[in-house]
Amino acid sequence: MKRRIIKINEEKCNGCGACASACHEGAIQMVNGKAHLMREDYCDGLGDCLPACPTGAITFEEREAPAYNAEAVRLAKEKQTAPKAENTVCTSQLSQWPIQIKLVPVTAPYFDGADLLIAADCTAYAYGNFHSEFIQNRITLIGCPKLDNIDYTEKLANILAGNDIRSITVVRMVVPCCGGIEHAVKRALQASGKRIPWQVITISTDGTIL
Repeated sequence: MKRRIIKINEEKCNGCGACASACHEGAIQMVNGKAHLMREDYCDGLGDCLPACPTGAITFEEREAPAYNAEAVRLAKEKQTAPKAENTVCTSQLSQWPIQIKLVPVTAPYFDGADLLIAADCTAYAYGNFHSEFIQNRITLIGCPKLDNIDYTEKLANILAGNDIRSITVVRMVVPCCGGIEHAVKRALQASGKRIPWQVITISTDGTIL
């Protein structure tokens, strides 16, 4: 069917991720430091992402696209926010140690072919299903740019450049200070010279995914 849908100009995109955070349907994700429309059927054509874009990289266009699938969006949101059943025993999904960005080695066997999780310290406390949804099957690095008072960019860039990393998932809180960890990953990707798929997931202070 022909309908109104967003169009992303990759040349104008500065990789800030504001549009992905503004997209309530989860249609936009960050890949290789650029915004991409990952699910056309998740885009409702209302354009909440347009005013969030500081560079004007997002516009509307009329073209052939799958119909907006409101039911699929609803189910995806329910899956993200569904509470854990009572009396469920949670087991740790950590697969390596240490996990602090300051302490982790630059090269290690577990980085080979790894899906990397880079998370702000507070996220694991704010989001109840953190181990099962984020740590499981990933190599985990954590830090707090405010309390650590350091720039992680160089360390992360060396990790990305020196290892075969398949993907990066950044999990941060909605609070402004958490932007430091997202920006460090973005700069590290640029410095590494590699094109690695990455996404940013933001957690609210009440423990929901935005």
